[in-house]
Amino acid sequence: MTSDEIDEATTRTSIDRFYDAFSHHDVEMLREVVTPDWEYIPEPPGAMPGPDQMASIFQDVAAALPDMKIEIHDLLIHGNRVGVRAEVTGTQAGPLMGIEATSKPVRFAIHSFHEMRGTLIAKTWHLEDWLGVFRQLGQLPLRLDLRA
Repeated sequence: MTSDEIDEATTRTSIDRFYDAFSHHDVEMLREVVTPDWEYIPEPPGAMPGPDQMASIFQDVAAALPDMKIEIHDLLIHGNRVGVRAEVTGTQAGPLMGIEATSKPVRFAIHSFHEMRGTLIAKTWHLEDWLGVFRQLGQLPLRLDLRA
């Protein structure tokens, strides 16, 4: 096995653990795979870099989509950059961005790009298909700031 293959395998493991942390709403697991100064772009309002910025988001998502799962469909590695195409599934069992629980299943795409620093993720740029979620739920959120 070459050093490139070892690096790729290590990177894949870090990325898998990253999405497991999101699926399980687990900040401790997230701390294992991101740098202490990790940037999540766009960051939640008022957030400081680092994994702890996700604590309140994980709590909200755990209430809204307690059975959330993330399936990675494509993972592309180029040097220290990683592109991910994935899909989130779950059942809206609690409030989500001001929309009361509907008990409806949701399925939506996420696309992320990560910058690695060694074996850890230093920066994440992400996009989620929230419009698709709102269409599945049959309503729009009452507030417009999707990151609050």
